[in-house]
Order: sequence, then C-alpha cells, then structure tokens
Amino acid sequence: MTTTEEQFTGGDDSFAALFEQSMLGGAFVKEGEIVMGTVVAVQRDNVVIDIGGKSEGVIAISEFFDANGTTDIKAGDQIEVYIESRENDDGLVTLSKEKADKAKVWQELVKAYKNDELVEGTITQRVKGGLSVTIRGGVKAFLPGSQVDLRPIRNLDKLIGQTYSFKFIKFHEKRGNIVLSRRALLERERDEIKTKTLETLEEGKVVKGVIKNITEYGAFVDLGGIDGLLHITDMSWGRVNHPSEVFQVGDEVTVKVLKYNAETERVSLGLKQTQEDPWSHAEEAYPPGKRVHGKVQSITDYGAFVELEPGVEGLIHVSEMSWTKKVKHPSKLLEVGQELDCQVLEVDAKAKRISLGLKQLEPDPWTVFTEKYHPGDKIGGKVRSLTDYGVFVGIEEGVDGMVHKSDLSWTAKVNNPSDLFHKGDDVEAIILSINHDEKKVSLGIKQLYDDPWPSIFNELPPGKVIEECKVVSIVDYGVFVRVRDGVEGLVSQGDLVLPEGVETYKIGDVLKAEIANIDTQDRKLTLSMRIGEGERPAAAKAEKRSPQAPKKSADDKGGGTIGELIKQKLGAKLGIGEEKKD
Repeated sequence: MTTTEEQFTGGDDSFAALFEQSMLGGAFVKEGEIVMGTVVAVQRDNVVIDIGGKSEGVIAISEFFDANGTTDIKAGDQIEVYIESRENDDGLVTLSKEKADKAKVWQELVKAYKNDELVEGTITQRVKGGLSVTIRGGVKAFLPGSQVDLRPIRNLDKLIGQTYSFKFIKFHEKRGNIVLSRRALLERERDEIKTKTLETLEEGKVVKGVIKNITEYGAFVDLGGIDGLLHITDMSWGRVNHPSEVFQVGDEVTVKVLKYNAETERVSLGLKQTQEDPWSHAEEAYPPGKRVHGKVQSITDYGAFVELEPGVEGLIHVSEMSWTKKVKHPSKLLEVGQELDCQVLEVDAKAKRISLGLKQLEPDPWTVFTEKYHPGDKIGGKVRSLTDYGVFVGIEEGVDGMVHKSDLSWTAKVNNPSDLFHKGDDVEAIILSINHDEKKVSLGIKQLYDDPWPSIFNELPPGKVIEECKVVSIVDYGVFVRVRDGVEGLVSQGDLVLPEGVETYKIGDVLKAEIANIDTQDRKLTLSMRIGEGERPAAAKAEKRSPQAPKKSADDKGGGTIGELIKQKLGAKLGIGEEKKD
C-alpha cells in the first residue's frame, strides 16, 4: 500500500487531515503553531503574509511598529508568524507576529530553564514580597526579596532599573509563572571564588580585600568568597576609638593574614602589620630633652596620653604638669583633643613608653628662687596655709617657706599659729635655711628682731606699765598684744579691763597694761590691765565666759596685782630693787 493509501484508510479524520495538509502546502500546520511566512504586501492597516500552500494571512500593521510608531517592514521580508485561526470567509488565515515573538521567547526560556542557563533581566518595580523583573521579550518574572542578595537588603527600591543575571528556580509555562534568584547565582560565584582563595591563603601573606561590615570591635573583610576579621587593635599603630573612624563599607584594603584555621575557615587580619612599627625609630626621633608637639588622646587619674605621631604616644604624669599648681586631676588642666608642646623626659622603645613633661617648658621656680635668695635674706609674702606646727608663707610663685611656731615670737609661747596669723596675711620673715635636696625653705619671723631676753629685765621689768599695747590676736583665754617690735605678751581674760560700753577688744585696738610675769624657762611674757581707777574690770565677765579664768588671790589687797607680787619675788631673787609706788 502506498503512503497515500495508508493515509486515506484512516477514515474520515485521516482524510480531513490529508485535506488540511494539502491546503497548507503539505505541512501539518495547526492553530497555535509558528510558521515562516513571506510578506506579500504592506497595506495601510494590515500586512499580508504568504504562509505557503497557497494560503495567505493578515497581521495588523501596528504589530510591526517600533517605539517611535514607525516600521520598516516591506514586501519580500521573511518573518515568523503565529497561526491564530484557519481561513475565514475571505480565504485568509488570521496571523500574529507578537504572539509568534512571545511564543519563540517562551521556547527559548523553556530551553534555558531545562539547561540550567542564566537569564538576564532588568528590575522594573517593587511588588509584594519582592521585585518584578523584565527578561527576554518583555516577559515578567518574580524575584523574591530573600533571593535578591546574599544578605537581606532593607531598601529594595534602590535596585529598580538595575540589570543583573539571574538563575531560574521555578518555571510554570502554562501559568506563565517564572521565579528567579540572584542569590543562588551569587552563592555559586562565591563558592567558586572561595575555592580559589583558599588554595592560596596562608599566614603571613599580604592580600587585598573589601570592607564588608563594620562592628565596634573591628571590620570584616571580604577576601574573595571568605571573610576575615580585622580587629580594631590591628588597624593602626595609633589609637583607634571606633573602626568607622578609619573605614567605610566598600573600602578596598591591603592586609596581612595573621592567623588562618583551615578547619573553621577563620581568618585574622592585620593592617598595621603591613606598615613599619613607628616605635622602631622612637629613640632616635624622641631623645630626652627634645621639645615635641602632640595631641591629647586620653586622660586618666594619673596623667594624660599625648599622641606624638600615629602609633607613638607619651604620658605626661600629673606630677610633671605644673611647677606651681598642685594638679588634683589632669582634666583640670588639659582636655582630650587639645594640641600642646611638651618635653621628652625619658624613652623606653622596648616597653613602648615615653615620659613627657609639660612644666619643663617653663623655668623651675626653685632654681629661680635659689639664684635670687640666700639664708639671712629678708623676704615678704602672704600666708598660704596654717598648721598646728607653723605658718606657710608664699615667697615666689611655686616656692613656699615655713615658719615654725617656735620662730614666731621671742616672748609669746604660741601653741596654735592660727592665734596670731590668718590665711592671706602679709608677713615679713628671715630665711633661716634652704634645703636643696628636699626643696624646703625655713623662715623665721622673730629673727627680724634681736633677741630681747638678754636685756628684758632691764627694759621690761615686772610692774612696768606699757602705755600702748597693740592687740595682735584674740583667743578664748585672752588677747595677745605687741609690747614693742619683736616682743609680744598675753593678757589673760582675768587681767583684762574693758572700757565702759565696750563688749570686747578687736585686733588693732590699743590698751594700757603692765608687765605681770616673765617666764625665763618658757620665754613667756604676761601682762595685766588691772591698773588705774574708774575702769570696769573684765574678770566678772571672764568668769562667766570661761570658768577656768584665773581668780583674784586672797592675798591680793589694796588693789595690788598678781604682777606686782611676781615682780617683788622675781626682783628679790635677782637682786633688783623694788620700785616705789606713788
């Protein structure tokens, strides 16, 4: 049986198929198929296409327009067309160029999907759950947010308009559903790069990378498929407060591999190790005595750290900040970020320590003082402070001298210096000694005058009335008065007499008193105001104010004073004749 016969024995269906085949030029062309056609004519609204087998079809000319609304289609052009329907009443087959193009694209996409090929596309808009991507032939595909990159991207809108290569992860032809992934492609590329990187990675090798992420303790560097940690302490020989001060994400860096664990794939990197350690030349660059310029980096309780150059810092100890001021805390004098000059005191390159001094830029007040003053010189100054044992007097800026309480007066036994002096008082004194080792100066105030004791009984015998005694200090148990220059005495509460209407004496007041007692052992002079008539004694008030105030003796008659009795006894003992009373 011939082929034609075989086809016909198939019944009516076989005959209809054979008829259709003959009508379409011997090819089994059906609706929905794509065939090659030839442009016969280009009309105003349509393009006539010959698809063979003496069959022609029409396509709307709008399907041939480009973006500008023009077309260059002409008779004789060969194009692929999609058969939408069979011949109509006019004997024409309905064709479509757009559907042919789309069908062809889908065929190419199906092939690419089955062959695990990549497809290029442009991200066109943000949609729920991800992005819309336009691929070949204007076909829309979906890119889930989780498949955009290796790490989640917060702002997906910034990717709109970007063109990338993608991998198919889902393809449903009938539904026209395509799902893409860029992450899968990046992971594959990363794994390939990582394999190559690991083949050459070793400790001590200098490699290039890109800053991928920044934390408080360091920065992660992408070395090519594998990340390494660049710790903050290995970023610079200098001080780094935060990695963001040095790097930004995306910066390219050249680093050295410090440690590499092949099993855990952990890599430790160093940037400063690619540079020379500045401490290697510190001893030559910063010899003791050199004046240097730096910037305060940090302040502690004991001093301030000053950066002289990146990686080299020196310490100004609090004791080296001022000659004259007692600096309680460095922050009272310096602040972080301040630029200043200082002097190198000591260098220890091995221990990476440099001692700096700030006060050394100014003359040492002690040196200035010792060149200007010597023992025996008279000085003037103000009382800086008072203690139980003496008075500190400011001589020059940064130099104080101390007057021991035993050197305050020849005749007054001073138990508490604050009875005679107050902070800020102007005083004069004689330099007794200078201790260069301990930088101490001993002063004396009583040495301003000759020692009165060799002649005191001749000049100030007991019973002698002093017309003008100046009050120099007031204490609970009486007042100290200046009898003459270099001679002070105490008038106790029991021997004070207050003028009518006066409640108490004040410093600077002048009163009249007589010498009551001279204590040669303690070198103490006491006086009494209980002389004269018509004055109100203060003894009664003294007893009320101070129960321990001395009371009048029972033997004290006729207005006599204790001073007179002492004078008589002392005069008899020393052979001094008693003065006659008026």
